[in-house]
Amino acid sequence: MVRTLLFLNIAGFCAQTFYGDFLLYWFGLWPPGLDTQPHFMLWQLVSYSFLHGGIVHLGVNMLALWMFGRDVERVLGSRRFLQYYLGCVVSAALLQLLVAYVSATPYPTVGASGGVFGLLLAYGLFFPYRKLMLLFPPIPMPAWLFVSLYAALELVLGVTGSQAGVAHFAHLGGMLGGYLLLQLGARRPRE
Repeated sequence: MVRTLLFLNIAGFCAQTFYGDFLLYWFGLWPPGLDTQPHFMLWQLVSYSFLHGGIVHLGVNMLALWMFGRDVERVLGSRRFLQYYLGCVVSAALLQLLVAYVSATPYPTVGASGGVFGLLLAYGLFFPYRKLMLLFPPIPMPAWLFVSLYAALELVLGVTGSQAGVAHFAHLGGMLGGYLLLQLGARRPRE
């Protein structure tokens, strides 16, 4: 399933380079209730995750999907993994829409980050003591600590409004949705 998601994301990015704003218009996640064109449409709760804001955005998300998704898929099995990933994508979209509506931000959201952050959370819960090596600075730390620090950083950046153009609350929404899904039973070993 990880390979399929990698393929779909890369295909979506390639289509974006060919079709440009047409795909963003119809498939980016637009906040509802604002007097903007285009408007929110239900399929955008998932479709936004297959579009990206550039090659670096795509590359970082796909690297994280590959790094963390493979082990999470082994634990959950392919079917539950896909359900979990898409649930994180939708929960990320819902929290981002709420924040965008409250702040009256008429900009679309794109990227697989909500699903990836859900995978990151699952990885930290399934493999809490596995060591991860940061690039900057090069410090090894257990997965649970990395995930906790990253979530705290996302919350601080989201509340302070730092890094304009980054959907920090979508990242947190993916983690929150992932946590709820794991508590509701997606964490059971595969059948």
